[in-house]
Amino acid sequence: MKKILVLLVLLGAVLAGRAQNAPVRTIFASGGNYGKPFIKYVIALTHKKNPRICFMPTPSGDSEVAIATWYQNCEDLDMQPFVQKLYVASTRQNQTFEEVLLSMDAIIVGGGSTLNAIAEWKTHGIDTILRKAYNKGIVLGGGSAGSICWFQGGTTDSRPVKLSLCAGLGFLPFSQSPHWLKEQARRPLYRDAILTGKLNPGYACDDGSAILFENEKPVKIVSIDDINIPYFVSVKDGKIVEEPLKVTEIIK
Repeated sequence: MKKILVLLVLLGAVLAGRAQNAPVRTIFASGGNYGKPFIKYVIALTHKKNPRICFMPTPSGDSEVAIATWYQNCEDLDMQPFVQKLYVASTRQNQTFEEVLLSMDAIIVGGGSTLNAIAEWKTHGIDTILRKAYNKGIVLGGGSAGSICWFQGGTTDSRPVKLSLCAGLGFLPFSQSPHWLKEQARRPLYRDAILTGKLNPGYACDDGSAILFENEKPVKIVSIDDINIPYFVSVKDGKIVEEPLKVTEIIK
C-alpha cells in the first residue's frame, strides 16, 4: 500500500512538472488595423530576440498590397518577417506549409474574407497545422478576419448582399465581432446571434483595441488609446448585455 501511495505521489509530481513546463497557448486578437503597434506587441510576446514572424494573407487572397504593407510595417522592427502565401506551386516553394509555419515564433493573419480563409485552410490541412502551432506555444494573432478565425465564430461580410455569420477555427470558445465602432451594422446581427444561441458569448472589438488570451483566457485588454475598447457581449436574465472592458495597457 505504501509503495502504491509513493508511486501516486511521484506520478502527481511528474504531471505537475509537465503542466508547469507546458507552452503557453497565446492569441493576440484585435478588431482591425493590425499595424505596427500590434506587431511590436507580438514581438514582445514571443520573448525572443529577433523572432521569426510569419504573415498569412489568406483572407485577402494573398493580396500583394497587404504583403507590401506587412513588410513596410516590419522594416525597422527587431524581427525576421516572413510571408506564407496559400497560392503557391511546388516549383516555387520547397518547404511544406507545416515546415514553414511550425518554424515560426509567431503567426499573424491578415484581414479579408474569414469564410474563404477557413475553407481554404481546411482544404490544405492548414487548420490542423495552426492548431499544432497554437499547442506548441507559437503566438497567433491578427485583426478583422485574422481575429475572427481563432474564435468559435463571428460576423462577416464574406457573402453578397448582407452581413452574416461564419464559423472560426474554435481555438477560443468565444465569438468575435470586429470593427465595432466603425461598422455599426454588425451590432444588431451579433447581439441577436448571441441572444438566440447561434453564437457563443464573446468579444466585440474596436479597430484600435485588442485582447491577449493565454490558455483560452483573456488576460490583458490592450488599445492604441482610451477610445477604442473591446466589449464582452453575453446574455443575462434573458437579455443581451454589452459590457465595456477596461483597457489595461496602451501601446504606441
